[in-house]
Amino acid sequence: MIQITQNEFDRLAKHIHSNYGIQLKNEKKALVIGRLQNVLTQMNFNSFSEYCDYVLADKTGEAAVTLMNRITTNHTFFMREPDHFDYFRDAVLPYLKGASADRDLRIWSAGCSSGEEPYTIAMIIDTFFGREKPLWDTKLLATDISEKMLDKARAGVYPNSGIAALPYNWKLSYFRPRDSASSAVRDQIRQEVIFRRFNLMSPFRFRKKFHAIFCRNVMIYFDEKTRRELVNKFYDATESGGYLFVGHSEPLSRELTAYQYVMPAVYRKQ
Repeated sequence: MIQITQNEFDRLAKHIHSNYGIQLKNEKKALVIGRLQNVLTQMNFNSFSEYCDYVLADKTGEAAVTLMNRITTNHTFFMREPDHFDYFRDAVLPYLKGASADRDLRIWSAGCSSGEEPYTIAMIIDTFFGREKPLWDTKLLATDISEKMLDKARAGVYPNSGIAALPYNWKLSYFRPRDSASSAVRDQIRQEVIFRRFNLMSPFRFRKKFHAIFCRNVMIYFDEKTRRELVNKFYDATESGGYLFVGHSEPLSRELTAYQYVMPAVYRKQ
């Protein structure tokens, strides 16, 4: 096994933090070695220095994609932190339905991982609007930095154990059996989600602002400065009266944001 020196780790960690906002502390050395070992072996690198040189010199973007696919942790599941989805259904959607003049609903799932979050949102929207849904533009944007996770999300195939917590009628209406162990999201929901690779450290150049942004359990990997800058970008990208949902382990201090507190991990732009 190829080991990583402190200088090599510091160099790699600095590159990841500068370009992707993710903070790798020293206790993550074993994780870095374990997740990148196969990459170094397959590419015949003899050290992490050689690998770092390769990543920094690559202009195709492939090295960066592979690096982030290996380093990032993508743990999610359907109905994670369900109180957020209840509030979105019971308070946010009724407000947006009454406030929207053009029936254009703009929702962003930032850091969507393997797709469970945006598909859950899409199913809530479909259930909420019912027969009125064709009258609305309800397509939502889902982004992640990992191309591997995006491929999985686009496929929309999940183990049956993974959808067990969903309402029974959702499993009947929005999924089709794929085999004895897995089910696939039906096209009516899958086509409601636009998946794109996006680095949250990049400038935001969206044509219109969002009515709701979900960025949950993503900022736990960022330092305070990076979180503050990202939340400010979210604020600028949110419509007046719009909402930001973050993870329960990512509360925002009043000094960090101009959003107004609504409930745990839910904030609103006044």
